[in-house]
Amino acid sequence: MRQEIINKLNEIEKKEDVKIIYAVESGSRAWGFESIDSDYDVRFIYVRDKNEYLCLEEKSDVIQLPIDDVFDISGWDIKKALKLLYKSNPSLLEWFASPIVYKETKEASYIREVIPLYFSQKKLYCHYQRMAKTSLKYMNNEKVSVKKYLYILRCILSSQYIVHNKKQPPIEIERLIECELPSELREDMNKLLMIKKNSNEKKYVDHISSLDEFIFTNLEERDVSSFIDGETSWEPLNEVFRKVIEKNSDDMF
Repeated sequence: MRQEIINKLNEIEKKEDVKIIYAVESGSRAWGFESIDSDYDVRFIYVRDKNEYLCLEEKSDVIQLPIDDVFDISGWDIKKALKLLYKSNPSLLEWFASPIVYKETKEASYIREVIPLYFSQKKLYCHYQRMAKTSLKYMNNEKVSVKKYLYILRCILSSQYIVHNKKQPPIEIERLIECELPSELREDMNKLLMIKKNSNEKKYVDHISSLDEFIFTNLEERDVSSFIDGETSWEPLNEVFRKVIEKNSDDMF
């Protein structure tokens, strides 16, 4: 499957006349709890020729292939990606923490170098807490979607990691469990993970009281006034943009 994904990325480059500088798996496969019928959520960052950025007309800053049962493949233009990094965008930060990398060029390393500058403890903590709370509606039924159960737990563990470590959390569920889940809950959590990995995306289970208690206990409001925000200057990102565009034009066009 990896080679098929790489082939699709190569086809995008040719069809769109772009260079993909970074491509990863995101979603459940990167998090470590894919189902037997999970699709492949491939995300990438691409760059165009320098002259394309000097035109008055705006070009689309997103490339997306039609979604099917197997693939969900889409990417952002470098300019869009860097603007979102300025805002400490959670999705972009997770892409650069993915353990499944399909392509990474020298240009991507320029982005990696400035990610720590723009990481905002406050924004990421609030993002994970908000995502967990939004998904709570799925906990109101007699049975719970395993997928949503794990989404909520991952968000809570990620927000706890930020509180305790003041840095970006890992995205792999097993690493989060090791760092943040109380030992007495790990057996129940591992059972839930095994069900997810051996079932389809629509699997439901009965409530697990120990995990329910953990969820609701850790969704209490926390004072985030002491959390640190990221860099406010655009210049490091401007420098990355210029370096990427220049290198890409030298190498490819």
